[in-house]
Amino acid sequence: MNAGDSSRNTSPGGVAIATGSATHWWRQQNAKRRGVPARGRNVLIVGAGPLGREMADILAREADGLTVVGFLDENTNSASVLGRVEDLAHIARVEFVDEVIVAIPDQPDKARGAIREGRRNGLDVRIIPDFYDCGGGDDRGRPPSPLMLEYFGSLPVLTLHMGRNVAAALAWKRALDLTFSVGALVLLAPLLALIALAVKLTSPGRIIYRATRVGRKGRRFSCYKFRTMVADADRLKDSLREGNERQGPCFKIADDPRITRLGRWLRRYSLDELPQFWNVMRGEMSLVGPRPHPLDDFERYHLDHLRRLDVTPGITGLWQVTARRDPSFQRAMALDLEYIERWTFWMDLGILWKTLSVILQGSGV
Repeated sequence: MNAGDSSRNTSPGGVAIATGSATHWWRQQNAKRRGVPARGRNVLIVGAGPLGREMADILAREADGLTVVGFLDENTNSASVLGRVEDLAHIARVEFVDEVIVAIPDQPDKARGAIREGRRNGLDVRIIPDFYDCGGGDDRGRPPSPLMLEYFGSLPVLTLHMGRNVAAALAWKRALDLTFSVGALVLLAPLLALIALAVKLTSPGRIIYRATRVGRKGRRFSCYKFRTMVADADRLKDSLREGNERQGPCFKIADDPRITRLGRWLRRYSLDELPQFWNVMRGEMSLVGPRPHPLDDFERYHLDHLRRLDVTPGITGLWQVTARRDPSFQRAMALDLEYIERWTFWMDLGILWKTLSVILQGSGV
């Protein structure tokens, strides 16, 4: 979390101090209940007492970019308290939390536990000091992050742990997404028109199939592709689940009877997915990332499956270029998590190059 217009200096104890206005967050839980997509980063406050509530109020007045999803506290009577401190790992996964603020200086043991659990789960961790014996590394022996003290209103907030800084690489990723998607939509316009005409002439129904998919942090969006199935394909899906060839939540049948003759050819060369460049241009998808799943598959996720929603979904990904025909959902999950943990801009370029080879081979299913 950066105080955009803040000035920084270093205290004699080696703690970086930021002064000025903090510019981050708070869109209340009721927005999420109304279906309004959260944007930016999600924050969990440990401590629903006066200090935690004061922090939330301060951030509510200076909101921009982060969403407070709720509190952890031993007193769970309030609707905004999502669980106890020991539930941090579970709540963080379910609510797609990016950072934790610990606001229980009168409970040092609980605070230390929250700090350790936040670090273990790779979350950014901040505290409102009284200090919690927090200068050391984590339980994996990794050295501590540099400490930085910022002021939110009148409250000092100390940063204990920050995830790896990939802001510059993400900017390059977004630039690549925009450049490639806009260029593809323009240059491939004649091909898009021919495919649209072929879909229209060969089977009844809409040309573009639009379906709700689950993207980053569980946000829902409309994913576009050329229709490759009969018009009532979604209605027929449940009756075909017994023949599912994928292990786990995902549904896939190689000889799916709902696929049209043209649709099978479009899928073979991944031409049905060309309209998803529009999703990429809108920022709902990226060129590279875990594939977005339908709502009915998402509803079958286990808790550990939610990790694949930490990043923006992609048109192609590591699974598509290494294990496209592997029926194991766990194998797909392992490759998605490997991508998330090892991701670099150059890794994306390598996957895109391999994707071109896969498309030319016509190995789509």
